Order: sequence, then structure tokens, then C-alpha cells
Amino acid sequence: MELGLGGAVAVVTGASKGIGLAVVGALVREGARVVAGARQSTPELDELARTGEVEIVAVDLADPDGPERLVSAAGARVDVLVNNVGIAPVRAGGFVSITDEDWAATLNLTLMAAVRAARAAIPRMLERGGSIVTVGSVNAVLADPGVLDYSAAKAALASVSKSLSKELGPRGIRVNTVAPGPVATALWLGGGGVAESFAAAGGVTAEDVVKGAEASMVTGRFTRPDEVADLVVLLASSRVGNVTGSTFTIDGGLLTQT
Repeated sequence: MELGLGGAVAVVTGASKGIGLAVVGALVREGARVVAGARQSTPELDELARTGEVEIVAVDLADPDGPERLVSAAGARVDVLVNNVGIAPVRAGGFVSITDEDWAATLNLTLMAAVRAARAAIPRMLERGGSIVTVGSVNAVLADPGVLDYSAAKAALASVSKSLSKELGPRGIRVNTVAPGPVATALWLGGGGVAESFAAAGGVTAEDVVKGAEASMVTGRFTRPDEVADLVVLLASSRVGNVTGSTFTIDGGLLTQT
């Protein structure tokens, strides 16, 4: 399917690994020029930059000025913004253990980085139109005390995206959200990731945690990063040009109702 993204200018946050890296690769394969933001690059992102139209911008998106610097690197034109960056710290100590500083850090990177990136990108989209796709989470509706502040940040992000879609739709800018369940990335499966953190708190193994998560999905497996990326890129494209204000869940059937 031709998505019509050849020559488009796209900005991706949290682009060095996991879902963000997969999104960069998918956009490159569709012929887009990608401005990829992350605190530091990875060999995989470096390879994409070597073989495709990728500009890597080393930027701390937790810095209030970081998203603006990233978007500015794209120049005067931005056609696609993919808000992907965020953190999901496991709160084994429960609600009372989450400090003001913890709340501020999670909301800053998971919510405010997207707000700031959109604020920088929207003026660059107004002349030609554009698409903003935010990587949310099933935790926006599936509240989980183990990732309480992350869940709250993703819920807020979903609300912001819906409101933006109403404001910007008449001006040719579409805003949609992709809500993954567990994804096979280092965030979940890597050292110090969600599985290991829950395992340490519960006195079980990381393998037990992973098996439990897999059992909660009717497909019996984690979503792959490339599957999320394909959905993101489709929503970024003109092939779904009248889709806005929507959330698309990709969770292997984890949620039984939304």
C-alpha cells in the first residue's frame, strides 16, 4: 500500500530504541526524511542514519527547551510529529512511595515533552497540514498501581490529544493516539525493565512476570515494536486522511472493553 509519505518531513521523539526506533525505520522505508531525537544514539539508529534520510539530534527531551530544539532541527516544514518518548518506572512501594519529584519527572517526560513538541510543530504544519501521532498506552484506561504515575501521565496525554484533534481538525492537522499493551522492548524485557522490577517486588522471576503478561493477552504474546510502528505510520499518512481524534489499541486483546 502506497502511503504517500515520500518526501515528508517527520520528527520522532525517543527515537533511539524500541518503538521509536521502529517508527524511524518504518518512516524511512516510506521515503520520509526523519529528524530523530534522543539523549544519545544507538548503533541501530546510526545505521538508519547511514542508509536513509535520518538526522539524529542529541537532545534531552526532559529539558523544557529540548522539544523545541528538536523540532527546529527539521526546519520550517514539519509534516508528521510522532510523540513517543516517556518513562514507565515501577512503583513497588505503592502510592505513598511516589514523591513529588517522581511525579514531576514522569509527567515532565511522558506528558510535557509531547505538549512542548506539539507546540513547536503545529505552526510548521499549518500551511500544508500535517499529522500528530502520540504513542500512548493501554494504561491510560487500565489503571495500574504498579505504574501509577505513568498511567496518569498517559491518561492525560490521551485527553490532550483528543482536545487537540478538535482544535486542529478544521485547520488540516490530524491528531491520533496509538495505545499499545506490553511490547517486546527493553522497557519491558531488558535489564532493570518492567518484568525484572515487578519480579523483584513480588519474589518471583522475570520469566514468571513475562508469562503472566503473555497469558493476559488472547494472542498469547507481546506486541512487536514493528507492529506498533506500522500502525503509527499508517495514521501519519494520507491514506487515513479523515481519521482524527481516535485511539487505536494494539494489545493482543488485553483490554476486554474500552
